[in-house]
Amino acid sequence: MRVSPLVALLAASFLTSPALADEGMWTFDNFPAAKVKAEYGATIDKAWLDKVRAAAVRLSGGCSASVVGARGLVLTNNHCVAECAQDLSSKGNDLYTHGIVAARVEEERKCPGMQGEILEGIDDVTAQVRSAGSGLTGAALIEARTAAIGAIEQKGCAGSPTTLRCQVVDLYHGGQYKLYRYRKYDDVRLVFSPGVPTAFFGGDPDNFNFPRYALDAAFLRLYDGGKPAATPQHLRWNPEAPVADEAVFVAGNPGGTDRQLTVAQLERQRDRTLPLALVRLSELRGRLIQFSGESDEHRRLAQDLLFGIENSYKVYYGRLFALNDAGFMASKRGDEAALRARAGLSDDPWQQIADAQVKADTLNLDYSYIAGGPMESSLFDYARALVRAGAERAKPSGKRMSGYADSQLALLEKELLDPTPVSPEMERLVLAFWLSKAREYLGADGARTRVLLGKDSPETLAAALAGSRLGDPAYRKHLWDGGAAAISASDDPMIRFVRRIDPEARRLQSAWNEAVTGPTVAAGEQIAQARFKAYGDSLYPDATFTLRLSFGRIDGWNERGKTVPPFTYFGGLYDRATGQDPFKLDPRWIAAKDRLNPKTVFNISTTNDIIGGNSGSPLINAKGEVIGAVFDGNIHSLGGDYGYDAATNRAVSVSAAAVSEALRKVYGATALADELGA
Repeated sequence: MRVSPLVALLAASFLTSPALADEGMWTFDNFPAAKVKAEYGATIDKAWLDKVRAAAVRLSGGCSASVVGARGLVLTNNHCVAECAQDLSSKGNDLYTHGIVAARVEEERKCPGMQGEILEGIDDVTAQVRSAGSGLTGAALIEARTAAIGAIEQKGCAGSPTTLRCQVVDLYHGGQYKLYRYRKYDDVRLVFSPGVPTAFFGGDPDNFNFPRYALDAAFLRLYDGGKPAATPQHLRWNPEAPVADEAVFVAGNPGGTDRQLTVAQLERQRDRTLPLALVRLSELRGRLIQFSGESDEHRRLAQDLLFGIENSYKVYYGRLFALNDAGFMASKRGDEAALRARAGLSDDPWQQIADAQVKADTLNLDYSYIAGGPMESSLFDYARALVRAGAERAKPSGKRMSGYADSQLALLEKELLDPTPVSPEMERLVLAFWLSKAREYLGADGARTRVLLGKDSPETLAAALAGSRLGDPAYRKHLWDGGAAAISASDDPMIRFVRRIDPEARRLQSAWNEAVTGPTVAAGEQIAQARFKAYGDSLYPDATFTLRLSFGRIDGWNERGKTVPPFTYFGGLYDRATGQDPFKLDPRWIAAKDRLNPKTVFNISTTNDIIGGNSGSPLINAKGEVIGAVFDGNIHSLGGDYGYDAATNRAVSVSAAAVSEALRKVYGATALADELGA
């Protein structure tokens, strides 16, 4: 795989100067409408912004979506509902692979743990948050800020806690703090999925590449009081063929970027964080592939996690490639030096952050394995949340650790208690992997290895922990309702394990806050204020999985002297098919070939600036109509975590035209297609 050495190089000045070209993931309260009008002739006024904002959906699983019907109908990507499809599957009924077509609302199935959120308002709470930490440093600063943020969130949604969710968002790395108020829908149901082979046609070889031939689209429905929600503010569905050079917009929730980090922070990612992550992911991928090959049922159990691992590996590889580009890093150093000189600060917040990176290296392995835990274990996640909730809920809200304030408990409770299948075999695999890597990195004689393992081997302990009863939602509810007393009385092996290691995990979290997070927050605020003083609001903040709007146009790019066109068509799908995975067609598509128009636009390349979390975002034309759904970027976009290259960075979407035709002619989903056109 090749990532352009120009990744972010053309826009490296972003760190200290206003955005250029189509660069930018802009907040809705600071969108450069005048610039868009000048460049594209499109009028993006308050009415346009309000309409799009009211139909843009954030999904709790880490994706974006949009309301496209008056009865709560929501468009997103198939890979955003793949976990839901996996959870709703069973042996002999693999919805993940074969998809689902709900012909009636009664057939729509609730997605466990999923919540949809629509942004209703934004308030500036910078002064309130900063005053809470005045004069404090280290862990004390983080504790004060956590308490203040919890109180602000609780007050912001006090009138309607069952229908609203409030979240304080850190923008510009401490430059601003905003209270985002969401209308939440905790009943989200799956309406349509084409299945992964069609949505991810071309598999890992095609991932982050173009041309693409993927129907990565799915539909959900928001429910309110057990009925489809009334959503009169939905966006109009436009299945007409898109046009090259047309102005387009992406409204979604980019998960996170690192464009405003210091050089020291980027160097630590390059030298420590990313290499370790790649080693870990590659080994886990190998174990999952071996497990998948043992039986059809093992393949079914592992398929969603394996997809995520392979996707993450490619993302991290692309990021590491960008950070290893000497010219790119030189430009970052030059930009940082220019801002430091311009700021003229008496102290040196950049050095404070650099010092924190050194301390982070010292703490990182212990912190990652003890305080972090195994990222792929549902049983561990349930146990840690229950153990900590039991302890934290006994305290006043302002004294609790992050994630357990009153304002944050509703979503946590939903994620804990929704019925989600848990595979003991998969749990045993991921837990044994985590424990074996902990022993390898922390040392067989390490004190914290003994905290984890005691006298057990990783394999023996993993087998015992995988026997936990926490896969039963009724048992989780018993522990949640019973609080600290029920947790203390539980003899569940995973609960006992987490109770044993949690004191050390908390100590490590406190040490990390004291040495790393606290100093970084304080220094980051100084840098953000210096940047504001120099450039005002002509900058956009790093992505934070909150609602943003990017602008651009439908366009291809030049690849090694050849033009890559911005469209693919249905006819190309059949030309690309080989009959073998991952280029094997769903039988429904083979049967429908003669009914389909081979000139239907399938996938689209645009210049919009996106990142992970934008998956499922609507691709919108200047009229505010949905003409597609973003599902990927090209290979050059992988360095987009650190900057934007207008020459080659592209977003990839599936067209509304392709979705409409496939619904009618491949899947027979006439009712859904009619609803879109209503």
